[in-house]
Amino acid sequence: MSSEALRDFFARDALLVARELIGATLSLNGVGGIIVETEAYRPDDPASHAYRGETPRNAPMYGAPGSAYVYRSYGLHWCLNAVCLPGSAALIRAMQPLSGIAQMQANRGTTDERLLCSGPGKLCQALGIDGSHNRLSLSEPPFAFTPSTTDAAAVVSGRRIGLTKGVESEWRFGLAGSRYLSRRF
Repeated sequence: MSSEALRDFFARDALLVARELIGATLSLNGVGGIIVETEAYRPDDPASHAYRGETPRNAPMYGAPGSAYVYRSYGLHWCLNAVCLPGSAALIRAMQPLSGIAQMQANRGTTDERLLCSGPGKLCQALGIDGSHNRLSLSEPPFAFTPSTTDAAAVVSGRRIGLTKGVESEWRFGLAGSRYLSRRF
């Protein structure tokens, strides 16, 4: 995918991007897999980091479409988001491991493939994603991104997880029947 095509893919509403990320492949230094779960966040969404406007912490959400917004959740776990339109992003919640599985197992301390990337913090730990990857393009080394060829009918949606605001929005998307989801729909 050319850099212009990638920018066009991500420079859209986060709901569209989050849905169409299901089935895409993403890796960091050759360690990665198929995205099976995402969540969308818009700037007018009370659950979004951008809801109150741009700050030093959320400034990457206003950066180049297709770049990474990486932040710490509760001061414990790194989370990876794909930047979409200004102030919006798609959280990568879960992945089916495909490549670099031995590295993922070492990073996570488990050999159970189902548990390697079944949540945003687990996914980042498995792939070795941390704050140094914030603002990097998801289509340029050390990242690699390939769009999905998944049939839209294979994508399910439901309420987002772990929120206290915007909980009624069904902006969580997943690959129907995947055993690698963070939580069933």
